[in-house]
Amino acid sequence: MTTGASRLSLVRPNRWFWLAWVVPAVLVTLALVVLAANGIRGLPQVESFMRSYPGVSTHLAATPVGIPAWLAWQHGLNAFFILFVIRTGWQVRTTKRPSIFWTRTNTGLFRTKNPPIRITLNLWQHIVFDTLWAVNGILFYVLLFATGQWLRLVPTNWDVFPNAVSAGLQYASLNWPTGTGWVHYNALQMLSYFVVVFIAAPIALVTGLRMSPGLSARFRRLDRVFPLPVARKLHFAVLIFFVAFIVIHVTLVLTTGARANLNHMYAARNDDGWTGVWVVVAALLVTAGIWAGVRPAVVRAIAARSGRIIHRKR
Repeated sequence: MTTGASRLSLVRPNRWFWLAWVVPAVLVTLALVVLAANGIRGLPQVESFMRSYPGVSTHLAATPVGIPAWLAWQHGLNAFFILFVIRTGWQVRTTKRPSIFWTRTNTGLFRTKNPPIRITLNLWQHIVFDTLWAVNGILFYVLLFATGQWLRLVPTNWDVFPNAVSAGLQYASLNWPTGTGWVHYNALQMLSYFVVVFIAAPIALVTGLRMSPGLSARFRRLDRVFPLPVARKLHFAVLIFFVAFIVIHVTLVLTTGARANLNHMYAARNDDGWTGVWVVVAALLVTAGIWAGVRPAVVRAIAARSGRIIHRKR
């Protein structure tokens, strides 16, 4: 009979073996991409194309210049919330046999006619961070359109697509596009941010609501037009997209002029000083402290203030 320890010893080497070949494969693939991009850029037709489309799309005259302080704060809060949304979402997906559940206290302002539905503590935690992220996002949308900053994110000319290809070739060849983020984003950045803000985020919100236990149990008619399995697949796909975007985004921020980029994003300054760096360091320390502090005992204590905690033996 195989013991738990022996089973664990059989699983771990497989995981390490997976990392042992995936990491070198990724590095080799990236090296090949860089070589291919440099070779393509050397072709006369491509050189002519990149002269015609240097990587920056045409902007409307009303497009604002610079990053306001509210946008820097919004960016920082969004980064904080999305990390915990991803963490708790992964916990919900990977916990096979949850043992702690939460049921809302059906009294006071949030009292409903139907009895509350029991959910796992991991799902409760995920919904809390989702709600904070969504509230922050709604405020972001309001300020974005109220101040005209949406013009920096929404393409207004079809030349954004060939310019995005040009910018992609510049990134892939490690010959970075000229940094003009304070004035306007390059075409690839604009398309990426547009997808994140106006496509991926709404899909994450809509599919999350569709998967909500309360909605899925009380609105059975949605199964015909928007089945739960479809919502789950879309929700997980958006999760993977956000993880990939964050990895690529952070890598490029740090490798294409870290101090200037961090000043733009976290300090609303257009210089090469250290203010943005120190703001990020402080934010990372706070995030790390909360990340380490959000333990099951702490989560249970907080959740118990708004509902009943139920423990089930595994």
